[in-house]
Amino acid sequence: MLEQLTARLGSILGGFGNKRLSSENIREGMREVRLALLEADVALTVVDDFVAAVSEKAQGETVLRAVSPTQQFIKIVYDQLVAMMGGAGAQFSLRKGRCSLLLCGLQGSGKTTTAAKIALLNKKNSRFLLVSADTYRPAAMEQLRILAEQTGIGFFDQAMKLKNPVDIVKKAKTFADQNGYNGFIVDTAGRLELDEAMMKEIAQISKIVKFDETFFVADATAGQSIVNTVSAFHKELNLSGLVLTKFDSDARGGAALSAKAVTGCPIVYIGTGEKPEDIEIFYPDRIASRILGKGDVLTLIEKAQEVIDQEEAERLEEKFLNNEFTLDDFLDQIRKLRKMGPISKIAGMLPGVTPDHQKDINDKDIIRVEAIISSMTRFERSNINVLGPSRRRRIAKGSGVSVADVNRMLNRYQDMRKMMKKMSKNPAIFDRFNASGLPPV
Repeated sequence: MLEQLTARLGSILGGFGNKRLSSENIREGMREVRLALLEADVALTVVDDFVAAVSEKAQGETVLRAVSPTQQFIKIVYDQLVAMMGGAGAQFSLRKGRCSLLLCGLQGSGKTTTAAKIALLNKKNSRFLLVSADTYRPAAMEQLRILAEQTGIGFFDQAMKLKNPVDIVKKAKTFADQNGYNGFIVDTAGRLELDEAMMKEIAQISKIVKFDETFFVADATAGQSIVNTVSAFHKELNLSGLVLTKFDSDARGGAALSAKAVTGCPIVYIGTGEKPEDIEIFYPDRIASRILGKGDVLTLIEKAQEVIDQEEAERLEEKFLNNEFTLDDFLDQIRKLRKMGPISKIAGMLPGVTPDHQKDINDKDIIRVEAIISSMTRFERSNINVLGPSRRRRIAKGSGVSVADVNRMLNRYQDMRKMMKKMSKNPAIFDRFNASGLPPV
């Protein structure tokens, strides 16, 4: 999402180079920024406010006479992007223990999947019961039941025998209270467009349970229509936040960034894929950093910590220091890396990796390396010096690649070992990795 905007802003801001800022080049640069935001489908009023705010701050005496005025200017753009999306430190945190959520939105926005994603993300803090109040869409309840089963979340299966959404929520709440569920998520029916019956039904459901949060689930690729729809729901239900799905798509997505500024509803979560674990808390400052091509190292660290614990990181450090890192260890790290998500997406969180660079990163290359190592015996993975021509041909055949691919992979592994051997002479290099939980691979 927003790759085009990232590329455009990167080009515009990079064009300032080491120039001293002047009223003329600020005005010219902001004209290009305005066009980039409009092309990304950001609302016109939001764009105009953004440009006015940045221009005013950039014209200040402090910026114009700064040691690095261009960097100051980029910082102003960053700060204003953060403000537009909700402000620094505005990230959402679902209350621990007893909490209830109502999800609403139009049909096809991804409410059902989002219900399971939110429950899975907060599984450690509450025991959730998923409830489907969608009696209109064929197989809606079955879809939520399957997702609940996949994620190990409770599901109110009695709903499948009932026909009235209001009755379903009443009975589900009683069932949750009687069976120790302190988390309660209701997935409501969607329509292709706003209608009076839909709003009346949701309003009735919202009065049955005193919901802690009422989230509007929106397709981030929907365009400007999302703003009007959110406004209508907000007026009726007093929404507490927005969940943006399909944030991993290649659509312009600027309308999603306009939602907070226009409706006042903060973005709380973003869906980044189809799997139940593909959901993130929305951090305005981190997203602004991604948009400006500065990466998102904090989210990257959090993802790494989900698959690598501190004890394992220390074990790997010891292997690196002693030059004992084998292909078995390498294979294990590749598999953990893949658990963090698509490699191109992970690389996009690194500073300096532009959307153009991401296009050159192919997950198939990682899969190919995994296949090559998996085609070796355990003895070979621990003793690569025994890998002569005949063994390499067998490995290539077993992994479906060429001998040249096998040779290339082994050469890269050897280069990495040499680099780690040099690093082992300065153990302090590893300290910063220990602090984050990331292994130095």
